[in-house]
Amino acid sequence: MIISTAKLPPLPSKPVKVLFVCLGNICRSPAAEAIMKYAVEERGESADWVIDSAGTIGYHTGERSDRRMITHARRRGYDLTHRARKVTEADFDDFDLIIGMDGNNVADLRQLAPTPEHELKVMAMADFFSTPKRVDYVPDPYYEGAEGFELVLDLLDDAINNLIDTVKAAQ
Repeated sequence: MIISTAKLPPLPSKPVKVLFVCLGNICRSPAAEAIMKYAVEERGESADWVIDSAGTIGYHTGERSDRRMITHARRRGYDLTHRARKVTEADFDDFDLIIGMDGNNVADLRQLAPTPEHELKVMAMADFFSTPKRVDYVPDPYYEGAEGFELVLDLLDDAINNLIDTVKAAQ
């Protein structure tokens, strides 16, 4: 078990509510949502978590995830059933952790946060990478080939398990 050195905001004992955020909510954040749901189910901890995802833009609202991400995730046993939605100000009250996939997502979330206390909930997914990676964020695979989608899934597999362990250690 590797514990991240990320500074977590104060968390409830259970359930911990996590919102993953990317740009359009069709590739990275729904993949993170599906991977985390799978991971906590495998650990027998589904009741301890509320997991969702959203995008910083509403362009894809109501759409399913990108078919390429669905295909690559399915090969690993992850089911992406989420419908895209835009992050709202209310999400800052509803979630304990709001995790952006890249620096732009994190900056957008911090701007959207209604108060400084809400801003403390915003973190980067890279805060939970367990080892140094060739990237320091989760890149958007939308304009990439298969390698881009596989890289995202590799990064998220690693970070999600570390996120779960970090939160459990903090509780």
